[in-house]
Amino acid sequence: MFQTIQGPLAVLGRLLLCTIFLMSAVGNKIPHFRDVAKTMESVGVPAPEVMLFGAIVFLIVGSVSVVLGYQARFGATLLLVFLVLATYYFHAFWKLEGPAQQDQMIQFMKNLGLMGAMLFIMANGAGCASVDARLARKPAA
Repeated sequence: MFQTIQGPLAVLGRLLLCTIFLMSAVGNKIPHFRDVAKTMESVGVPAPEVMLFGAIVFLIVGSVSVVLGYQARFGATLLLVFLVLATYYFHAFWKLEGPAQQDQMIQFMKNLGLMGAMLFIMANGAGCASVDARLARKPAA
């Protein structure tokens, strides 16, 4: 049964997976660049403006790459790098106590799950209904 809807499920899965990253870039980081950079500086991110610019590029390029399934392994790698750094700097639950620790542990675990999804794409590609799959089927000229 699932084979008949495998393509649409793969596209929907990639879209849902990357919505958080794309919206983070265009809905928060770009319009609030200065405020986000100040927050990054406050948690110890070095060169926050440069790192924020890089994060925005990684988020947009990585998301579009994974959603389209074009060079999806590379896009997932960009998103994985973003996740590792963001998780380390912003969800360090081990430095906290009480309810704040629990809240940040949940965010940390959510990011671990997203990291797992990126590793899955890096290992297996974008699946069917992707540009990568279409290019692999196309005979070389």
